Amino acid sequence: MGHLYALDFDGVLCDSCGESSISALKAAKVRWPPLFNGVDSTTDDWIIEQMIKVRPVVETGYENLLLVRLLLETRVPSIRKSSVAEGLTVDGILENWIKLKSIVMEEWDENRDDLIDLFGKVRDEWLKMDFAGWIGANRFYPGVSDALKFASSKVYIVTTKQSRFADALLRELAGVTIPPERIYGLGTGPKVEVLKKLQKMPEHQGLALHFVEDRLATLKNVINEPELDEWNLYLVDWGFNTKKEREEAAVNPRIQVLEISDFSKKLI
Repeated sequence: MGHLYALDFDGVLCDSCGESSISALKAAKVRWPPLFNGVDSTTDDWIIEQMIKVRPVVETGYENLLLVRLLLETRVPSIRKSSVAEGLTVDGILENWIKLKSIVMEEWDENRDDLIDLFGKVRDEWLKMDFAGWIGANRFYPGVSDALKFASSKVYIVTTKQSRFADALLRELAGVTIPPERIYGLGTGPKVEVLKKLQKMPEHQGLALHFVEDRLATLKNVINEPELDEWNLYLVDWGFNTKKEREEAAVNPRIQVLEISDFSKKLI
């Protein structure tokens, strides 16, 4: 029996937290310039440090912009526009992000599609003006590049990252070319729908199906779909998740917690 692996990108293959945080800070300054008047490099550095801590809550890239602004409002009371910023901590963000996100989107009168578009444009501009710098702000996890190069399984990328950025990083940083029809990025639909599509393809009949994620919430969405019961589910013990999430996954009979050495062995 052959194997099909559907792999998340950020947090499974690539540690993109540095790049996404810097891009979000750049985009936030474009979106809300008055808020950043007088903000010095020390505050910028503090925001980037905090972004690394809150990164596990991010499902789609544009949320990084919201987090940058929310962190700024927690630090600088004079520019505060959100009712939830006062006294908010990293733990508070990690535990309540879904609720907080809807509140700030409404209070700041923001539009999801506009933020997605801006985030992509800022990344495109950085990539165009400083290609080496943009690439260098990312890194692939140890052993992942070789595992992709020598994979004997059929590999698909299923990510909320825009496909062009995933493709550029795979080619330039990992030295791997994955056909565009095997990269399902932002705009191709929810991950559960992509998995349904993959399992129905005639060429995949008879293959063992594996889905590797770093977000427990995404795996729970799969578990809630009876149609996807045939998928083997894995939560990586690296990437953008918390100890609490890994402990919860470890006692869920549908989920295997995966170490990076085992991940590389599985693909090869």
